[in-house]
Amino acid sequence: MKRGLIAATGVAAMLVSVAACGSGDGDKKSGADGFKGETLTVWAMDGSTPDGWTKDVKAEFEKRTGAKLKIETQQWNGIQQKITTALSESDPPDVIEIGNTQTPAYAETGGLADLTDLKKSIGADWTESLNQSAVYDGKQYAAPWYAANRVVLYNKKIWAEAGIKEMPKTRTEFFKALDTIEKKTDAEPIYLPGQNWYFFDGLTIGAGAELVKKDGDKWVSNLADPKVGKAMDIYKQYQSFSKAPKDKDEATPQQGEVFAKGKTGAFIGMGWEAGVAIKANPKIEKEIGYFTIPGETAGKPEGVFLGGSNLAVAAGSEKQELAKEFLKIALSDTLESRLAEEAGVIPNKVSLQTALKGNAAAEAAAPAVKAGGTTPLIPEWAAVENAPNPIKAYMTAVLNGESHADAAESVEDELNKRLSQER
Repeated sequence: MKRGLIAATGVAAMLVSVAACGSGDGDKKSGADGFKGETLTVWAMDGSTPDGWTKDVKAEFEKRTGAKLKIETQQWNGIQQKITTALSESDPPDVIEIGNTQTPAYAETGGLADLTDLKKSIGADWTESLNQSAVYDGKQYAAPWYAANRVVLYNKKIWAEAGIKEMPKTRTEFFKALDTIEKKTDAEPIYLPGQNWYFFDGLTIGAGAELVKKDGDKWVSNLADPKVGKAMDIYKQYQSFSKAPKDKDEATPQQGEVFAKGKTGAFIGMGWEAGVAIKANPKIEKEIGYFTIPGETAGKPEGVFLGGSNLAVAAGSEKQELAKEFLKIALSDTLESRLAEEAGVIPNKVSLQTALKGNAAAEAAAPAVKAGGTTPLIPEWAAVENAPNPIKAYMTAVLNGESHADAAESVEDELNKRLSQER
């Protein structure tokens, strides 16, 4: 997961076919000297391994296995092709951090080792919504590592000026608060551009909608489903309180920079986006608050897109057992908690969310995780989000007055073309 803004960046549509290789470990080894003299190579993304966690995991790994741990930091730019190439070679990195929505595509090629036995031994209480992305075709091809999701970031000063004393617990209460801000202040109630696609994806999850469906042996668009339309109606209601452009996303311009001007009541984004606002205007820091995106009823947060990372073992690694020992250590309650505390990310078990105490943004994000989800977990999805994303075009069309049905029909051919991986 890219620390902060997480996007479902899927793997390039045509992946190099990878042949799974057998383990070179031979008999299983155990004890502090069981793997003495060996070195395990782990590819982790830039920003995913904070210093304290790295120090602790290396010390515990060496103590328990007698082996050395080599963590190689990778940059996000070009990582999909780099991993694809590495998995096709005879000497791949042993353990690889991969985006949660990328996992099915890598698994389909045969590039990832089956970790079903690991799930049975240490993953009984992994949060199901996080683990779903690590499973493909009924088998466990990775382990959930951490995640993050969107929250409401609001301006305390503006909300106080509007006389709002309690944070909304339901979507209706949230809309009422935005209406109050509009009537009682000069502020824009919420900044929501028309193409904040991952917020919309969360709304479809909350509505129980599926963006694709099976037609024979192919995946096709399900955008015309009335449940998708219901989610878009909710988005449209939010957007009615905003002056943001209907044909731009949250990064054009960066919504944190818009919020920094102090004239916006709220926006929906990642917790790290507060840092963008603070960098643009340090004085705004004391005014920033956070709360969970409220759903239809109190106690049930809105659906959210769960961006995150999984840890996988390369099928071609000759150190399968040592790699699994690393996963047992890295995914232990102690180190998961350490990562959550140090990086502010959501750990892979609900029981470990206590490690987020004191981190206001993470505490606001955590309640929505259990009922969160992702984009469709199919290898074919990768091409859908390549610019220009046809679902963004659908969103803009609806916001500009087209009916849900007409807007869905207008992008259906392009969506189906991408799902079929045609060029």
